[in-house]
Parts: sequence; C-alpha cells; structure tokens
Amino acid sequence: MHFATNHIGHFLLTQLLLEKMEDTWRTSGTEGRIVIVSSEGYRLSYREGIRFDKINSESGYNSFVSYGQSKLANILHAQELSCYLKERGVEVTANSIHPGAVSTNILRHHSFVSGIVTALEKFLWKNVQQGAATTCYVALHPQVKG
Repeated sequence: MHFATNHIGHFLLTQLLLEKMEDTWRTSGTEGRIVIVSSEGYRLSYREGIRFDKINSESGYNSFVSYGQSKLANILHAQELSCYLKERGVEVTANSIHPGAVSTNILRHHSFVSGIVTALEKFLWKNVQQGAATTCYVALHPQVKG
C-alpha cells in the first residue's frame, strides 16, 4: 500500500501531465518544474534497493521498510525524469526533495514511537508550513534547476 500511495499515484500523475508541461514550455518558453516530495526515510529501504518481489508481501511486512522503498522510488523517478528531459532538451526540471523533519501524523499507528515524537516535536521538528516552504522554494526560486 505504501508503494502505491506514495509512488505509483504520483508517478502516474506526472506522466499524465508531462506532455502538457512540454507543450507549454515549447509554446510559451516558460520553464516548468516538477517537484517530487521524497524523504530521508528512503534510507529505511532494503540495502540492495527496491525489492519488487516484496512490494505487496504480507509476510514479514515492515511499514518502515515499505515507506523507505516508496521514497527511494520517488528519488529514482526524479533522477531518471531529469535525465530524460535534459536529453530531449526540454526546459522542464525534475527534482526530489526532503522537506525536513516535519511534525505530521505519519507515526499515528506506532504508539510508542509516536509518544516519543510528540514529546520532542516542538523542539526538533518543523511545523507543516515550514515543511511546505522547502517544496515551494524548489518549485519557485529562479536559481533552482534540475
């Protein structure tokens, strides 16, 4: 479920919009930006990378590893998409970002970890608005390119 929610849906949306973004650049000359929100959580994936044989595995399921695989897929997608667009000479950039440690409800199903996080989050983590600022910066700043 992590992989479908965190990667496949975003991948599909990007693919569906890509031609329109290219056409917009060709007709207007305005550079496009694709920002894929990943996470340092990609480090939780398997050491050898994405294990497609375990994407839907219920035996030995680990939500942290599953999350890591989906976030690794986001990063790899952005890197490959960036290369693809450059090879075609299209002025649409693709970047993946880690918004920082943001206080969200991502750990709601991990009560022990969630309790620790709740106690520390005001001191160590960004609020949602601060986390969104990272994405906005990459999407809008004129000096940021893929």
